[in-house]
Amino acid sequence: MAYIPPHMRHSKDPQRPSPVPEMLVPKFNGNLNLGSPNNNADMSGKIVYADRAISRWFAVGLDEDGSLPSSVHLEPFLVDAVEHKRGAKPLVLVNNNLAKDNDKVCGNISRSTWESVAENVWPDVLSACKIVKNEMEENPTLVARFGHVLFRRNNFLSLESVREDLVAETALRQFKRSFYTNVPATYMEKIINEIVPKIGVDFEEYKDTYHVKLSDSKRQNSTVSCKCTVKQNNKLELYKVELNPVRHMVVDISCLDKNLDLRLALCTKSTLSALS
Repeated sequence: MAYIPPHMRHSKDPQRPSPVPEMLVPKFNGNLNLGSPNNNADMSGKIVYADRAISRWFAVGLDEDGSLPSSVHLEPFLVDAVEHKRGAKPLVLVNNNLAKDNDKVCGNISRSTWESVAENVWPDVLSACKIVKNEMEENPTLVARFGHVLFRRNNFLSLESVREDLVAETALRQFKRSFYTNVPATYMEKIINEIVPKIGVDFEEYKDTYHVKLSDSKRQNSTVSCKCTVKQNNKLELYKVELNPVRHMVVDISCLDKNLDLRLALCTKSTLSALS
């Protein structure tokens, strides 16, 4: 017997009419105001930036004259998922003189590197926090992520020219960027067990969470994120429902003397207390 979709079925009971497409849409879709006139979504419709958002890139580990070392160049970053999504191989900065012992997260990171990061980022953090405080009620969240800053080259720039020519910092600022955060578990273990105590931060909790994201084709700039934890019976339990975060500051930092980069992001997000 052929399968008949619910909205095509006809009921013989006058008290229970056949469903129509509008009846099949979850009720909370019509009650939630997911859009915001003050936010701008990118082409994917998932990442939302505030109108006055700060977005920039810089590198640490430069030469004394402030230029990129001659040993630093761009190489293709071979990740199938990123290539499939973007349509082309992204590029990543590679330092040929990087020591082999930097393949691990080390605790003896030079103070000058972190001082350089703090001096460059601090004005942006203060500016973004001031804007959030004056314009929004949500509390801002500052997130630090480790991974790789990926650059997307222009169509007129060939890979051969990128490899042969010296990389200019001013040229890199014109590239579109993304951040790849899929790092080995050993990095996180090293950070939690050694780096966190050294910088004076208390580790509160380790959670294994899953994000189930719901999108609405009629509201392409908004996404409902359902956060779930894993119960003892290996089933997911919903504990929080939020709108997609709004980014107020994104600073990507290429660490030329390490094999990992850093992204600092200041964002806000609204928690939905009810879906009825």
